[in-house]
Amino acid sequence: MSKLPLNGWLNLHKPLGITSAKAVAIVKRNLHPMKIGHAGTLDPLASGVLPLALGEATKTMQFCMDTDKEYEFTVKWGEATSTCDLEGEVIQTSDVRPTKEQILAALPQFIGKISQTPPIYSAIKINGVRAYDLARQGEVVEIKARQVVIYSLEVSGDRDQVSDTPVTCHLSPETYTSFRVSCGKGTYVRSLACDIAAAVGTFGHVTKLVRTKVGNFSIEDAILLEDVGKTVYKDADSGFLLPVDSVLDDIQVLEFTPEEATRIRYGQRIALESLPKEHSVVQGVFIARCNGKLVAICNSGEGIIQPLRIFNL
Repeated sequence: MSKLPLNGWLNLHKPLGITSAKAVAIVKRNLHPMKIGHAGTLDPLASGVLPLALGEATKTMQFCMDTDKEYEFTVKWGEATSTCDLEGEVIQTSDVRPTKEQILAALPQFIGKISQTPPIYSAIKINGVRAYDLARQGEVVEIKARQVVIYSLEVSGDRDQVSDTPVTCHLSPETYTSFRVSCGKGTYVRSLACDIAAAVGTFGHVTKLVRTKVGNFSIEDAILLEDVGKTVYKDADSGFLLPVDSVLDDIQVLEFTPEEATRIRYGQRIALESLPKEHSVVQGVFIARCNGKLVAICNSGEGIIQPLRIFNL
């Protein structure tokens, strides 16, 4: 089947058990887009929101990857694993089980800008090689700490996927506790879980991880992977694709005349002095439109407008 000119964002709910690349391959096989990519990776043991960019939307992927995210995760106390989740082997144990009161008292130290060391089993590249590949080869992996931002972190009323026992009961010692976190880009939830465990005097690892939000994409509106192949989603006008500019809503928009838009589409620079006064006050990145239609992402500076990403829509 020939490839289809599908342009837009697909808010996919990735299931457990498959890689993000596998999810993309399944969507590609069903929809046959000319281009497709995912904004942010979810491990096989993580599920939830995986934004997929199709066609011209791939030119906006970086804007999606830089947005804030929300997760729900469950920690099992008393065991540290080599991967900080269920995939790894247990490497340390502790008899300590924190109470809910102790957990709540420890959380404030993780709010705001914090230093975090990503797990060695992560997709971070070290000299061009993924850290998890080096770790699985038995090599010593050293990853530098980095600063991340945590906007909110709270104990939630979720139920653990294994025990199915309420995890927020009274002040008795917990075996499992579920959390909800809102964070900036680059935050590793597995590392956060291990750090929380250390703060309450024990070990821990993630047993459940669900990404519930990426920028404007929420899990409530996400499409299940098994639904992507249904006939209703084969039609480019069926509404399952969100607009290309869905991830650009926090960028200023300027309208241009058809003549100006043509110059921008050809990649030509435009002198600000040749444009209406309202254009001259814009500095930095903005969206150029013509008759309401997306033309390009541009940059304004030093008296010149320079196209950065041109859209063929």
